[in-house]
Amino acid sequence: MIRLFAALPAALALAACASVPPAPTYPEAASFTVSDNAMGDVDAALARAGSSGKRVLLVMGANWCHDSRALAGWLESARIAALVEREYELVFVNIGMPQTGDGHNLAVAHRFGLKDLPGTPNLLVLTADGTLVNPDTATTWRNAASRSEAAIFAELERLADQPV
Repeated sequence: MIRLFAALPAALALAACASVPPAPTYPEAASFTVSDNAMGDVDAALARAGSSGKRVLLVMGANWCHDSRALAGWLESARIAALVEREYELVFVNIGMPQTGDGHNLAVAHRFGLKDLPGTPNLLVLTADGTLVNPDTATTWRNAASRSEAAIFAELERLADQPV
């Protein structure tokens, strides 16, 4: 009986470790800095796209959001970063918490035809002249943390070539 009680603290400690949530299975990056001129940042990306012949990859999110951090992290992975470098001009815009009424830089989304941002993150692919390539999927990235690298790569590859 004494042995049973002596082993109890170790068993409880092991059980506590087993209940700790697993580490995220995605990389994270805090890329959504506050800009004094988010619209100007987007304009600069559009100008670069006009010169380079690429599309703009406009990621609208926030550092408080794990899905935004996950998407930003995936964009830094070697495979996706190479695709983004080859096909896109990347720009991040901090939008705060639009789903609670505390949104920032929402005029950027409105400029490209998105009236409502139901959450974060949002991923807009734009031509150099500002045409939104993916109006049907731009606001569907709220599950970015549960998407695989392969799925994100495939979607970005598809959007790079999708006709407007």
